[in-house]
Amino acid sequence: MTQSSTPAEKLWTAQGLPSDALPFLRLSEKPDPAVNSSFALGTVAQTAIGLSGLAAAQFHRLRTGVSQTVTVDARHAVLEFKSESWYTVNGELTGSGSLFDGLAGVYRTKDNSYVRIHTNFPHHKQGILDILQCEPTKQAVAAALLRWNAVDFETEAASRKMVATALRSFAQWDEHPQGKALANTPPVVLVKIADAPKRTVMGQFSRPLDGIRILDLTRVLAGPVCGRTLAAHGADVLLVTSPKLPALPLIDIETSRGKRTTQLDLTSPRDRETLTSLVKEADVLMQAYRPGGLQQKGFGVADVANARPGIIYASLTAYGWDGPWKDRRGFDSLVQTATGFNVAEAEAYAAYTNTDSTSESLEPQVLPMQALDHAAGYLLAFGINAALCKTITEGGSWEVRVSLAAVGQWIRSLGRVDPVMAFSEGRPMPPRVLPQDPEIARLAVSVNQSGDAMTSEPKRMTAISHAAIMSATPVRESEAPMRLDAHSASWLPREDYIDKCDYVP
Repeated sequence: MTQSSTPAEKLWTAQGLPSDALPFLRLSEKPDPAVNSSFALGTVAQTAIGLSGLAAAQFHRLRTGVSQTVTVDARHAVLEFKSESWYTVNGELTGSGSLFDGLAGVYRTKDNSYVRIHTNFPHHKQGILDILQCEPTKQAVAAALLRWNAVDFETEAASRKMVATALRSFAQWDEHPQGKALANTPPVVLVKIADAPKRTVMGQFSRPLDGIRILDLTRVLAGPVCGRTLAAHGADVLLVTSPKLPALPLIDIETSRGKRTTQLDLTSPRDRETLTSLVKEADVLMQAYRPGGLQQKGFGVADVANARPGIIYASLTAYGWDGPWKDRRGFDSLVQTATGFNVAEAEAYAAYTNTDSTSESLEPQVLPMQALDHAAGYLLAFGINAALCKTITEGGSWEVRVSLAAVGQWIRSLGRVDPVMAFSEGRPMPPRVLPQDPEIARLAVSVNQSGDAMTSEPKRMTAISHAAIMSATPVRESEAPMRLDAHSASWLPREDYIDKCDYVP
């Protein structure tokens, strides 16, 4: 293990955090290839996870004076980057192992290119079928897309607020208006949005985020991973979802570990009033709604900062805050395709196998995990913890911004792994089998089902343990709600903390 890594140091100091904390971060000396990819995903995973833990440790240090080491193994980290694949409930693997609906994927187009469609949510699937005017089968979709040019279909889908992207190389993305708008955008941005008193601290805390209340209004993968990480460090994370929006239960079960879950319908005045009351007592609000979605309901950045001085407002988007695509919806797989990763990985694999790598014969190749989502989730947790530190040292209300496309740009900046080394020495992901692969079994932890009023025998989950090993404040690996409506829309009592620390409006 080495005491610091250049990518970690750059991101840490860019947020104005003290360099004397960096020696407490212990990362693998040779992190790549930690998995069979031409990208430095071992470096990516251990850096993002390590920084989220180190920033939590720094907040704990500011509150208690206690320093600690944060240790991350690169292989453990890349496995945690695919944590949704191996969890079990009551001893059974859940789902098929695929994150995607049967129609989702990459299809050839008329101009001898490709588009990727995302159909996990019913309205997205129906929207794509409405454009194509075809039956809901892969064969029918493939035939219909052969009547479209890739960019034309991408443009039509976006105009209808659907999700599809044309395949591009890195060079093509760099010349695209959105690629140019993102150039030099860091993966994590902290912005002071309002004045507020400094957070005053004293007392003892067993975990870094004890007493911190977090509203988690995120969905799918990146945001939920962030909330899960913050809960592991002691925060009271309340996941708020809508009963009217489709869910992804096979992901939600695993990513809600450590949280409490409730449901509110923000089209209802009564439920909006409930959320308003929760905001007034929150320390952090995380959201990944479509751009402008929460602002229309009265929960935009300025609204929340005005209601709760000192709050941290953390946002995730697909393509960032500037450029022609800033309002477009997107998911990891689509951003990988649009920004060049699928072409670059395919070219590297072709070089390894000595096969034809011309554009006409090249099949797009995905990364071995949803690396943009997971990296974005941990970097958002890092940004939130860094902002919490600033509420002590500077005061103020803060916004944290992370986009999948900017995270992808950061991953590119870390360089590539030689194709022969990447695909001959990089180990593939373990299989989804029972009994579980020994590598997965070694890293698994067991957690019990939680809820306000369970009427049946609690379920038991096994899942990949958190890769950030904290020397003084071990992460919490105790329970999971395993459903989206397991708790009331209220905070846990703050009596244990209010006389010790946090600024309360």
